[in-house]
Amino acid sequence: MKAILLQDIKSLGKKGDLVNVSDGYARNFLFPKNLAREANAQAMNELKNAQQSKKYKTETEIAAANKAKSELEGSKFVMLAKTGANGKLFGSITSKEISAEIKRQKGLDIDKRKITVESEIKTVGEYKAEIKLYSGIIANITIEVKAG
Repeated sequence: MKAILLQDIKSLGKKGDLVNVSDGYARNFLFPKNLAREANAQAMNELKNAQQSKKYKTETEIAAANKAKSELEGSKFVMLAKTGANGKLFGSITSKEISAEIKRQKGLDIDKRKITVESEIKTVGEYKAEIKLYSGIIANITIEVKAG
């Protein structure tokens, strides 16, 4: 019997997979516990639509990430910070502040958790940062910190 999994099952497959199982296993275990549903014509159509929807969503996200990468790649963001002696900052520049600066200059809403800086920004100077826009799509930017 063919069944569509509604949840991940360790020995069988992942959610949304179409699997072939014995009739007894499906009727006595999978169906009563709502782990799977019978793969009839309606269920197959819903599965097909869900897969197309998921594919469209990922394609849209990848396109948006590539567009953001083209806008950000190689960009230089100048940030002003209060400094003390020897160009040391009072505190540090955080990824949250970098995210706010990107939103202010480029209008892109980047999550602070997706920004990684090569080292902590505690002095005046230039720093390299990576922004992970999507799986495998990374934009490299430069952060210049000036005394302000």
